[in-house]
Amino acid sequence: MDLPRIFTVRESSHRIHNPFTPGKLAALGRALRLEPGTRVLDLASGSGEMLCTWARDHGVTGTGVDISTVFTEQARARAVELGVADRVSFVHGDAAGHVADEPVDLAACVGATWIGDGLAGTVELLGRSLRPGGLMLVGEPYWRREAPDEETAVACHAGAKADFLPLPELVERFGTLGYDVVEMVLADQDSWDRYRAAQWLNLRRWLDGNPEDELAAEVRAELTTEPVRYTRYQREYLGWGVFALMGR
Repeated sequence: MDLPRIFTVRESSHRIHNPFTPGKLAALGRALRLEPGTRVLDLASGSGEMLCTWARDHGVTGTGVDISTVFTEQARARAVELGVADRVSFVHGDAAGHVADEPVDLAACVGATWIGDGLAGTVELLGRSLRPGGLMLVGEPYWRREAPDEETAVACHAGAKADFLPLPELVERFGTLGYDVVEMVLADQDSWDRYRAAQWLNLRRWLDGNPEDELAAEVRAELTTEPVRYTRYQREYLGWGVFALMGR
């Protein structure tokens, strides 16, 4: 049980596996007014940057669950580096279906709603771990500009235009699921650049060092096509944000 290798090659230098900068992640933590001792469950926690930095800066405690062995080990190392290994832990496992043993104060899935087969399923899954009155965090794409056709949607890594909503409709959708949106922090084009463009340097450096690897052809193809596709489509049309929710 693990991510395909291409994921860890592509994001080998990333501490945050979504289009957030460290500044935006810190701004989100401040906006939530986190109290020391806040118990967090982070599903699809990646390299653990959210849990580790918030444990350092706000005194939260908690657990991250991620399917990647590489990212989980990076998260554990980051916890040691920041001196918070006694407050946060990271579990290698499938976040889909994972429910906390005891209700938590904050349940998060920041950018991986496929673990619940989409937005509604992920909100339902997180709700199973959340105490009454707790905070839920969901990271989700939305259409920054309406995709003019299905070709554009697919180039933005959607299966179809209907996979994502414009921002107002996404916020409205949370309401239909029974939650108030109480905070949000949105990616911008610069933070998208920092996430996506950093992947290209990772890919090129890996390719230069591993030209005979069985993955080399796939990496070469991605490095050839993705910068153009990103700048032509995703950068212009796709937004992304983290939304803080409380049950009605």
